[in-house]
Amino acid sequence: MKDRGSSIETRGNHDGMSNVSNMSVSSNSHNVESRIATSRSQSKPQKIVCTGQLEDKLNQLNLAIVGHVDSGKSTLSGRLLHLLGQISQKEMHKYEKEAKQQGKGSFAYAWALDESAEERERGITMTVAVAYFNTKSYRVVLLDSPGHRDFVPNMISGATQADAAILVVDASIGAFEAGIDVSGGQTREHAQLIKSFGVDQIIIAINKMDAVGYSKERFDTIKNQLGTFLHACKFKDSSVLWIPLSAMQNQNLVTSPSDARLLSWFQGPCLLDAIDSLQPPQRDYSKPILMPICDLVKLPSQGQVSVCGKLETGALQTGDKVLVMPSREMATVRSLEHNSQVCNSAKAGDNVTVNLQGIDVNRVKAGDVLCHPEYPIDVTNHLELKILLLDIAVPILIGSQLEFHVHHVKEAARVVRILSLLDPKTGKETKKSPRCLLAKQNAIIEVVLQGMICVEEHSKCKGLGRVSLRASGRTIALGLVTRVLEKKE
Repeated sequence: MKDRGSSIETRGNHDGMSNVSNMSVSSNSHNVESRIATSRSQSKPQKIVCTGQLEDKLNQLNLAIVGHVDSGKSTLSGRLLHLLGQISQKEMHKYEKEAKQQGKGSFAYAWALDESAEERERGITMTVAVAYFNTKSYRVVLLDSPGHRDFVPNMISGATQADAAILVVDASIGAFEAGIDVSGGQTREHAQLIKSFGVDQIIIAINKMDAVGYSKERFDTIKNQLGTFLHACKFKDSSVLWIPLSAMQNQNLVTSPSDARLLSWFQGPCLLDAIDSLQPPQRDYSKPILMPICDLVKLPSQGQVSVCGKLETGALQTGDKVLVMPSREMATVRSLEHNSQVCNSAKAGDNVTVNLQGIDVNRVKAGDVLCHPEYPIDVTNHLELKILLLDIAVPILIGSQLEFHVHHVKEAARVVRILSLLDPKTGKETKKSPRCLLAKQNAIIEVVLQGMICVEEHSKCKGLGRVSLRASGRTIALGLVTRVLEKKE
């Protein structure tokens, strides 16, 4: 991910989907390469030293901004950061000048986050940009995700870290309809993916309202159509906030709207107040540390590397020993950075940069996981999954080749068994060993991956047990890891 204001460049918990989460599978996992006598789930609580950093009054909220391509996600993010003083007037003037020189004056705010030449040339976000701002209740880590369907894997890598999300919708005539279209609308796919990552709270930012004259009728049409789809995705009505706004015209972002056309019918909160009203995410501080590595930077000093990611469980302090899986390399935490500031400790939910020393840098990569030395994570290529099929045209069969995503890992996968179909409401088995799987069905399957990955059962760590399956450039299924099975040669 691109980290605004960080000293290094970085790349790209609630319950999961009701349809998937409500089903329980009571079976024990086989022996796995990394399994040791003491199970992680039975481990003693990790001792945490409450430094000033751990006692921080502001809760951290990881907020993903997602939505269809050209809905105005980067412009909204840039404008919000500028209004909150995170982008200086001098920097903004520079972006405006550069955008005008290339004949893209309206892209100035987006350029605050889309910093690469290719992103600016094409006018689209390609990687996930990271920025920070504070509200009354939260220290917000903003994850601006790409909307183009070619970059959904990048969006997945960034949005898996989210506690809540802003789904940006273009109110323009035709644009909203393209985003919600069954054949390839990213509004649909992003909403489904966000739900699969365990995000229950979502703000629907209906952007570009100025293009439709701040029409209440248009707002209601979008709310009714999209609301029906979100309900089908198992979002609760009470967890969805609807905010009409215009990022370009600065209407309803950090203060109430000034335009009489919007003010005449909308008396709800502005976007900043909506963010502040979100419920604080639950964190698991007591378990041993687990941190999937999102990206890394090799430092000039031998045996030193900077890794970044979100701490899923536990806490970390300078001087701690950590185990990098699956390479089993031991390392020492030399220093920590949180929100671009050097700190002594970090806790579950924090997005941090961890500077490690005493390690073979060639044996660390994105998708690896930092663990407590006594409690290594499971490593395997063979999993049992509980999945919910989306709107698929081609049935899934034994032997089907898929693209498997979990935390920051992407692997080629093959379906080796279809164990059963499940009732979507009760989660009970309705049919054993079906020949194929069709759209909207719930099922238990086994997959074998091309490479070995670090993974945890969803019941033990939600963040490392949620998966998505893709094929032909589309997400076709969302699921949970129910069993980590013995590796297959």
